[in-house]
Amino acid sequence: MQQHDLALLLIELSGGGQWKPLAACGSADPDLFFPVSAAGCNQAQVAEAKAVCARCLVRRQCLDFAIHTRQMHGIWGGTTEEERYATIRPGLHSVLTG
Repeated sequence: MQQHDLALLLIELSGGGQWKPLAACGSADPDLFFPVSAAGCNQAQVAEAKAVCARCLVRRQCLDFAIHTRQMHGIWGGTTEEERYATIRPGLHSVLTG
């Protein structure tokens, strides 16, 4: 069984709510995921945070959590606040997370 499949199995067996301990960001500085903005000199910070998300086994669960709990700040599931805002418009959530 591949690592990704094992992680998804663990999430499913735990009722779906135990994804956070499997997140790639768990060993990173939390400040990395909360840049002042996604523009200007903070673009490098956003890119670095998204690179961590890109290798995360539970990225989709993180994004779903951020959308459902309306996280207004930070990088969640590899998305910025602006990118998540676009997903809460009708129909777009399923396109981005489906």
